[in-house]
Amino acid sequence: EKKQMVANVEKQLEEAKELLEQMDLEVREIPPQSRGMYSNRMRSYKQEMGKLETDFKRSRIAYSDEVRNELLGDDGNSSENQRAHLLDNTERLERSSRRLEAGYQIAVETEQIGQEMLENLSHDREKIQRARERLRETDANLGKSSRVLTGMLRRIIQNRILVVILAIILVITILTAITFSVRKR
Repeated sequence: EKKQMVANVEKQLEEAKELLEQMDLEVREIPPQSRGMYSNRMRSYKQEMGKLETDFKRSRIAYSDEVRNELLGDDGNSSENQRAHLLDNTERLERSSRRLEAGYQIAVETEQIGQEMLENLSHDREKIQRARERLRETDANLGKSSRVLTGMLRRIIQNRILVVILAIILVITILTAITFSVRKR
């Protein structure tokens, strides 16, 4: 049972380390304005993980000392003292296991939050890209409109010049006709 418990704790410690590494990578990809809060959490998780590993190593060393003493037949301590020590180590292991499980749950929750944030960022990116595309289309349409208006203004100016020239020619023609009619009389 003890070996299974030790193996289980080692496995959970490894899983927690992997999750912490994944969480650390996710935190690095979070926008800078909200990264600070998650960085602080990561530091506290890493500190807690270090404490748990230290407690586990101490318990394991104490357990291996007890096993060695049993194998060597060193019964200097009473069986009651050994039992109390063993119970103490078992309690430490159980506490460490509970802490690891709590850390694992927090890691899972943080991972879910990270996934949700990535999905939101993906949706926002798509919206921004659609808006940028609409802006490009609008810009192209404005360019076309500007060219059409410029062409219209050119035609208006040409028409006015033509009307002025025709008016001058008409006035000259009328004046010439009046001049010839006055000379003939």
